Amino acid sequence: MTVILLRHGRSTSNTAGTLAGRSPGIDLDDKGREQAQRLAERLGGLPVEEVVRSPLQRCAQTVEPLLERRGLTAVVDDRLEEVDYGAWTGRSIKELLAEPLWKVVQQHPSAAVFPGGEGLAQVQARAVTAVREHDRRLAAEYGRDVLWVACSHGDVIKSILADAVGCHLDAFQRIVADPASISVIRYTETRAFVLRTNDTGADLSGLVVAAEKAPHAESAAGSPSDSDAVPGGGSGPAAHSGG
Repeated sequence: MTVILLRHGRSTSNTAGTLAGRSPGIDLDDKGREQAQRLAERLGGLPVEEVVRSPLQRCAQTVEPLLERRGLTAVVDDRLEEVDYGAWTGRSIKELLAEPLWKVVQQHPSAAVFPGGEGLAQVQARAVTAVREHDRRLAAEYGRDVLWVACSHGDVIKSILADAVGCHLDAFQRIVADPASISVIRYTETRAFVLRTNDTGADLSGLVVAAEKAPHAESAAGSPSDSDAVPGGGSGPAAHSGG
C-alpha cells in the first residue's frame, strides 16, 4: 500500500509569520490556491483511490481541486489534525524564538510538550496510528495495492516520515515538508519504504544552498537560525513561518 503524504498549500498564517496551529478560519493564500490547482493536475492522472485529510480548513481547500477532478469525497480524520500548540497558537515565530521551549523543540522534540497543548511524541503516536490503520483498511477493502492521499500539516508529516525511516523523533527536525509538497511511503508487511520526500515538482532549485551565504554566518536578530526547524513546518524555502 502506498500513501502520498500531502502538506496543505501555503496559508495566510504562513505568510504572516504566525503559528496557526488549530486556529479556525486560516485559509490558503493566493499562492496556496495556485498550489492546490497544480496538485490536482499533478496527481489527477494517478490512480488515487481515497483521500484522507485533517479537519482544518487549509487542508480541505488544498484537496478540493483533486477531489473534484477524481470524483472523490474526502475522509476526515482528527488524528491528522495540526499539532495542538496550546498557548503558542497564533503567536509570531519571532516571539517564540525567545521561549525556553524553543530549544527543546529543536534539539529534544520527543520531550517537547506545548503549554496547554500536546506533546510532539503524542502527535507522532496518533498520526502514525491513523496512517497505518487507513492503510490496513484499504488493503482489506480492495485486496490489492492502493494509492491514497493523506493531507495534513508540516510537523505531523515529519513525524510520520521519521517513523517510516526508523529514526528517533529527536531527529525529525532534519526532515523538511514544505507547503504543497508530497512525500511518499510504501508500507509492506515487514517494513516501510520512503520513496519520496518534500517533492514540490520538477524545479529542484530549492535544494541548492545559496553559494553567497557564509557557512557559519549568524542569523539576523529575531530570526530562526539556518539550523532551526520552525514549528508547523514553515512556509517554504527562504521563509520561516509556522502552519
